[in-house]
Amino acid sequence: MGLIDLSLLALFVPTFFLVSITPGMCMTLALTLGMTVGVRRTAWMMVGELAGVALVAVSAVLGIAALILKYPAAFTVFRYVGGAYLAWVGVQMWRSRGRMVMVSPSARGDEPLPARRALATQGFVTAVANPKGWAFTIALLPPFINDSLPLAPQLAVLVAIILLLETLCMLIYAGGGQGLGRLLQRSENVTAINRVAGSLMLGVGGWLAFG
Repeated sequence: MGLIDLSLLALFVPTFFLVSITPGMCMTLALTLGMTVGVRRTAWMMVGELAGVALVAVSAVLGIAALILKYPAAFTVFRYVGGAYLAWVGVQMWRSRGRMVMVSPSARGDEPLPARRALATQGFVTAVANPKGWAFTIALLPPFINDSLPLAPQLAVLVAIILLLETLCMLIYAGGGQGLGRLLQRSENVTAINRVAGSLMLGVGGWLAFG
């Protein structure tokens, strides 16, 4: 482990676990999808989210984030577009229409679940367009890089740890959402699931656009 500073690594793990487990846009999205499509299907959103988190982390260390600071208008447009899309999904949930909706078993029939690519795209857009994600990563990740050691192995280990922590936290949120969804469904409050999930999705969209 001569290529990694173990003292920094020991501090890095609890720091980023606390950052990951704190409620935010990605965790809210995991909770919402856990309610509506279950943990297994939500895993496709997680794949996209993890790809986005990895891109943000590597960019923060390599200095690509400086381009975003130099051209904030392009990033702002991307945030608005992503926020509008998530808000549109939330409206469809509230109206109990569309494919991202929990329906009763008798009504589901052969209705297809959300496409894997659509779920992965949602996760990726939410992670990359999340300004707070960039802020945390830019502020917290570089200090854990030891300038006297090679960058590549350090970055590889740190990003791998970030992705593991993100996966664990999203599974916790998605599992909680799935449990809540089952509880409401047993009570025949399927409309409530749609409206709660829709409200959360609207909140994520607004947070993404204006947070």
